[in-house]
Order: sequence, then C-alpha cells, then structure tokens
Amino acid sequence: MTKKLYIKTYGCQMNAYDSVRMQDVMAPLGYSASDTPEGADLIILNTCHIREKAEEKVYSDLGRIRAEKESKKARGEKMLIAVGGCVGQAEGAEIIKRAPYVDMVLGPQSYHQLPEMVTRAIREGGGIVELDFPTVQKFDLLPEITSSQGAAAFLSVQEGCDKFCSFCVVPYTRGAEYSRTPQAIEAEARRLVDQGALEITLLGQNVNAYHGEQNGKTWSLADIIAQLAKINGLERIRYMTSHPRDMSDDLIAIHGAEPKLMPFLHLPVQSGSNEILKRMNRKHDREFYLDIIARLRKSRPDIAFSSDFIVGFPGESDRDFDDTMQLVEQVQYAQAYSFKYSPRPGTPAAVDDRQIAENIKNERLQRLQDLLRHQQTAFNESCVGRTMSVLLDRDGKHDGQLLGKSPYMQSVHVSAPEAFRGQLVDMRMTGAYLNSLAGEIIDNTNLRKAS
Repeated sequence: MTKKLYIKTYGCQMNAYDSVRMQDVMAPLGYSASDTPEGADLIILNTCHIREKAEEKVYSDLGRIRAEKESKKARGEKMLIAVGGCVGQAEGAEIIKRAPYVDMVLGPQSYHQLPEMVTRAIREGGGIVELDFPTVQKFDLLPEITSSQGAAAFLSVQEGCDKFCSFCVVPYTRGAEYSRTPQAIEAEARRLVDQGALEITLLGQNVNAYHGEQNGKTWSLADIIAQLAKINGLERIRYMTSHPRDMSDDLIAIHGAEPKLMPFLHLPVQSGSNEILKRMNRKHDREFYLDIIARLRKSRPDIAFSSDFIVGFPGESDRDFDDTMQLVEQVQYAQAYSFKYSPRPGTPAAVDDRQIAENIKNERLQRLQDLLRHQQTAFNESCVGRTMSVLLDRDGKHDGQLLGKSPYMQSVHVSAPEAFRGQLVDMRMTGAYLNSLAGEIIDNTNLRKAS
C-alpha cells in the first residue's frame, strides 16, 4: 500500500534539490510525495540554518506536526517525523531531547541512509541520529533521479565549503568541498532533460570551486557548462552560488562564448568595505570584486548581477557602510538580498565584542534596501519594450495567468492558456514592477516544450 511522504523545504535551492532526492530515495519503500502533512506516514523537515532564529522556527513547526502525529496514533496509525538539513546537523540529538516525538535527525550528507533509518525507527521506536559526513558515499549510493522537476530543474554538482567566512555555518553543517564526477553530472543532466527540463541550474555551496576528476583530468565549472551545453533539448544553463575568489578566467570567458549560459550571475560580495571583508574572512577585497564585474561585462556586455549583503557586521563603522553603498552605486544590481547581521553559534563573528546596536543595523538596512529596490525597479523598467525568451513553468496568481522566468531571473506573468505551461516562448515586455514583469507572447510558432 502506498505511504504518504511530506517534505517541508526551508532555505536554499540546494535544499530544494535534496528534497527531490529524498523522494527518490524513499520511493522504493512505497512512499509517494504529498503536498500536505495531513495523513502523512513520514514527515521530513529539510531545514536551513542560515537565517536568524532558524532553530526556533523548526521547533514551532514541529509543535504543529506533533498534533498530527498524535491524531494518527489515536486512530491506531503511525507517523514518523524526521528533521534533516543544516539545523539537523547543527542541533543533532538536542532536537530529540527538546522534541522527543521526533523519530530521526539527519544531516544533509546522510539522507541516502533514510531507508535504513526509517526501518530502524520503526523497529527501535525512534531516537535515530545520523550526522556523519560520508560525502562521496552519499552521491555514489543515491538512486538515479526519478522525480521530475519540470521545465526548470536543479542539479547539485558540488557541496560544502572550505572558505570559513567568519559569519557562516556552512563549513560546519555541510562539510568540506566535494565535487561530483563529470560523467555523473552529465548523466543526471540527460535524465532531467529526458524528463522535460529545458533549464538546469547547477548548484553548490561554492559552485564555482567545482573541480571534478575524470580520466586523469580535473574539470572546472566552465568545462562542465561547455559539456552540458551539447545536450540536445537543454536550452538554458545557470549556476549558483559563487564565490568571487573562484571566478576563474575560463568561467568568465564562457559567459561570452556559450549562448545557453544565461546572462545573469549571483555573485555575493557581502560588504563594500575592505576592513569588513577582512574581518569576514572573505579572502577578497572590493577592488578584486569590482575587477571581476568589469571582466564579466567585457565578456558578456548584456550580463546582469545580483548579490548578498550583510549590514551591521561586528565593528562596521559609518564609513564601512558608506563603502558598501558606494559599491552598490558602482555595480548597479538587477536584484539583491540584504540582511542584518545576526550571530550564528560556533562562528568567530558570534563572539566578536564589537556587535552593532539593533537600531543602527535597522537604519543601515533600510537605506541599503531603498537603494537596491531603486536599482531593481530601474532594471526592470529598462526591459519594457524588449523581446525576451521566457520559460513559463508555473501558474500565476490569477485565473488564466502563467508565470515564468526571463534570462535575468525576473518573474514574468502573462495571460495564456494552460497549454503554454512548460514552454519556452518569445515575449515582449509590456510592464515593470518591483519584483516582476508583465509580457505578451508575440510568436508561438517555434515553441520549445517540456515533454
């Protein structure tokens, strides 16, 4: 009898990919994916540890799930609850101590062991914790991907990070950098295309640090992109998230040489102040970052950028913050994410005695976000009247509306029949908003449709 599996995914695209792979791992045991937790036989919270108070949000969700588990128990049925992802890795057995109704805790490198953990939890009554870092083993033992992601798919090529930024928990929750083999990546990409993917986003905590081995040769991310671009039916390639220190010459060059590589790059800088970048242990300065931006624009003149910013980092002065604002003015971002610094236990910055007052962080964040919103709106408005290829991959907010992605990762909505869903269409942009564009389909004679 089919059992229901509900996975709630928090955070990044890497977690979204991991959730799909968990479905594949559990399918042989008779579990099928459910969109709701009601009546589920197994619930997995695939957690993220990046945002502030991440643990408390997980415990809050667990409290609500507990009621569903007790309801099933009252009917003589059993539900298993698992906490995975980075909070699972960071908290470990503490989760079961605080929430003893949780049956399993596992880290992001251990989900290939889910079938065994489920069997043990049923036999032993829960309390199973698996937090090892068997990175190579995980990828080697995962089954072939069977869960279709639709027209736009994620593909993990690299995991972990060796940079040890002073504010970041990723090296502790995801482990050291590890790159999958080129042949494994290409094989998975071909399966995704066979399942209907027109666009693939290559994922990694530090994706441009990719260095896979094949036949005695070390492949770079640029090599992988060039190889995947040869796949018939794959129309678009993206990658994220990148570190400035790993923007190699060949990766910069392929932005201008490969038309399937989209003209949009998320390249986090975090701060425009050299002093703060040094305290963050970012291993680059503002001049290095701006030089990369200039070289990428020379290689691909129509490229647009997004970034991440942290304001109020310990010791950040007014001048340091002004340096960030000046860098933003110089680059002119199409999109960006910005946050107040919040301490992460176990990181060097968390014990820095130069913490910034909340009111100062709030004021700086507001100023930065005002500037970033202005730039994003201006970029969107510059697209009105242009013709762009849009991948319509999901439903819009209104009846008869579809939503898609432009080459620049903008959401584009259009009134169109459901038959256009999963298709790559040429559209003229007719309206611009802060977070989206409106468009109209101008030619449907050469549609490239996901199967």
